Amino acid sequence: MTAGVVEAQELTKRYGEVLGLNRFTSSIAGGITGLVGPNGAGKSTLFRLLAGQLKADAGTLTLLGHPAWGEGEFRRHVGYCPEHSALYEGLTGEAFVTTLLRVDGYSRAEAGERALRAIETVGLTEARGRRLRTYSKGMRQRVKIAQSIAHDPELILLDEPLNGVDPVGRSTLTALLETLQKAGRHIVVSSHVLYEVERLTDQIIMISNGRALAQGDLHRIRALIDAHPHVIDLEAGNPRTVARFLGEWDHVTAIEFPGPGRLRVRCRAPEEFYRALPPLVVREGLDVRSLTSADDNLDAVFRYLSEGGT
Repeated sequence: MTAGVVEAQELTKRYGEVLGLNRFTSSIAGGITGLVGPNGAGKSTLFRLLAGQLKADAGTLTLLGHPAWGEGEFRRHVGYCPEHSALYEGLTGEAFVTTLLRVDGYSRAEAGERALRAIETVGLTEARGRRLRTYSKGMRQRVKIAQSIAHDPELILLDEPLNGVDPVGRSTLTALLETLQKAGRHIVVSSHVLYEVERLTDQIIMISNGRALAQGDLHRIRALIDAHPHVIDLEAGNPRTVARFLGEWDHVTAIEFPGPGRLRVRCRAPEEFYRALPPLVVREGLDVRSLTSADDNLDAVFRYLSEGGT
């Protein structure tokens, strides 16, 4: 039987008395795999173990046939894009990617060439000379992805790359990941929104409380999620104008305004909502700046699975 790109067996990581991962077991094949779970589920802990930033307390973890801890050279075959944007704000996009490649041991000339190729791949060529502090959320995510692919890794780890990105930016990033997959890269992408990763792949792992609860074709589980109220938060320049359009959709059941520049949408067909919003924003020229989904949407389903529901 062929081993997966990532193999985890009884993987455990503790932070004092808190379990980050609790006997996590999974085999991740090639292509794109989605890791789905609410915040605090263990997604970032798994990614940091895969990236070699943490050492497991128990169990085994291999990627690309190598132990995740203790070997260094094969790390050039792995790219990592962390969730949080701790960027060097004074650097340009090009300088940021080039500097990280130089730290990784590339010569000045090769680092510069690789940085330009990666920046072109993520669609930031025109913005490469701008300071990172001027980048939008979507642009910041793209430059983080650029640094994770600049060394041509075989395996790319993307932790919540779509979180908070505006609808058009999400479409751009989704297309980018599909392009990378077609180029032969293996990608593990995490999200706390199932519908984000279902647009990319049917290989999905659901994680909660540090354990893998389900893996594979999860259309049945998506139906369970659809049975629960789905809440989506948006930031917009003119939220009431956006609400006027969304209020015409049959699957939108309620719209609230929790604060300045914000609106909260409740809907009963989240997949349809996520699919229809980007074309609406482009067609009507709406100023929608970010889109997030509350963790509460998945809580009931994860509790159901944790208790052994079928």
